[in-house]
Amino acid sequence: MEEELTQEQKQFNRMTKTPICPLIMKLALPTTISMLVTSVYNLADTFFVSQIDTSASGAVSVVFSLMAIIQAIGFTLGMGGGSIISRSLGAKNQKKASEVFSTAFFSALALGVIIAVLGIAFSEPLMNFLGAVPSVLPYAQAYSKYILFGAPIMMGSYVLNNVWRAEGKAVFSMIALGLGGIINIFLDPVFIYKLDLGISGAAIATLISQLVSFILLFIPVLQHKNVSSLGFKYFSRNLSLNADIWLTGLPSLLRQGLSSISTILLNKVAGAIAGAAALSAMGIFSKIFMMIFCVGLGIGQGYQPVLGYNYGARKLKRVRQAFIFTFVFSTGIMVAFGLALYIFAPDIMPLFISDPEVIDIGTYALRFEALVMPLLPINVMCNMTFQSLGHRFKASFLSCLRQGLFFIPCIYVLSNFWGIRGIEAVQPISDILTFIVSIPFAIVFLRKLSKETEA
Repeated sequence: MEEELTQEQKQFNRMTKTPICPLIMKLALPTTISMLVTSVYNLADTFFVSQIDTSASGAVSVVFSLMAIIQAIGFTLGMGGGSIISRSLGAKNQKKASEVFSTAFFSALALGVIIAVLGIAFSEPLMNFLGAVPSVLPYAQAYSKYILFGAPIMMGSYVLNNVWRAEGKAVFSMIALGLGGIINIFLDPVFIYKLDLGISGAAIATLISQLVSFILLFIPVLQHKNVSSLGFKYFSRNLSLNADIWLTGLPSLLRQGLSSISTILLNKVAGAIAGAAALSAMGIFSKIFMMIFCVGLGIGQGYQPVLGYNYGARKLKRVRQAFIFTFVFSTGIMVAFGLALYIFAPDIMPLFISDPEVIDIGTYALRFEALVMPLLPINVMCNMTFQSLGHRFKASFLSCLRQGLFFIPCIYVLSNFWGIRGIEAVQPISDILTFIVSIPFAIVFLRKLSKETEA
């Protein structure tokens, strides 16, 4: 017990006394690397499957919707639990942190099992509902079977990943997710081509990589290297605590859900205007943009545990310092990326495809987005800040703006007036409107912090 208290105090001192700038940078680096590796191996997975045939590629797109649902639920429990854990540890309430960790983790495993059982039992109607056409259906069923097998593992990993970040130990997550991603990239061609397993081989490779990541995230828990404890005895049936976890994680659910819906709508409208060229161009644009956006998200996720710990410890000056530093640093990074993207957009698109029409559409889309990239950090900062502090309504509202409340109307309004150029401008216009709405939230938050600090 003494050793555990010593570990808890050591971590508390690190999160509440280490200078803000190096602390956030140290936590942000592994988180950013983890997200970039995940993006890279998702691209690699899509690339290898696409070499099989068009139907196989279509199946991955269909099953991706299922994976997005699994991911959304896992992130909801992980982000919701992680936010409460960091604040609880900052307030030196280890018992509550352990209850939240155990409740979120075992809930994720149980829901994963339910999804797996129902998904496998109703495989055909589920794939049809997700949009599989007859030629794609057999591939989708074969691919989804192994993805569903991994649902409990995937959802458990999201909780473990967020708990490690909440405790300020993002290096564990980086190692686990990074190694899992590398293994997936290596196994894809082996299972698909060498072992001649086709699309099932790709799904098996994904399952194995997720299992490796889960094990690597879980082993330190068994070794008691984390501050909050995991065990059935800590699992809470208290409805209030369970609701707290879900509601705190709700912005993550809304953000990912609306992102999926808006992508579907954008593809339909873009396809109706310019056919396959528009779909291809906007797909490439999304992948390039997300690689850059992951850097901003990684910095923000390094900021979250610092915020939670210090807010829980009522060290409000450090909370203000953390917000300002992260905002300024993130904005500087986005300015640099935006400038580079604007200059090199015509050179980037041909790396993916040779079709002149696709290159033209994609180049305009990248350059439009490059102009507004410096505006992105404020919404990310406000969203993560309010979610970490348990301000659920504010966080949920802000998470709905960029990919929902502004994005979806922009699709129809801009495309109606400017056709394909309007489609290219949907994301940038949505980002500008989101920036305008987010600014007052940031100002009010900082002013309130200043008043509470002086009180």
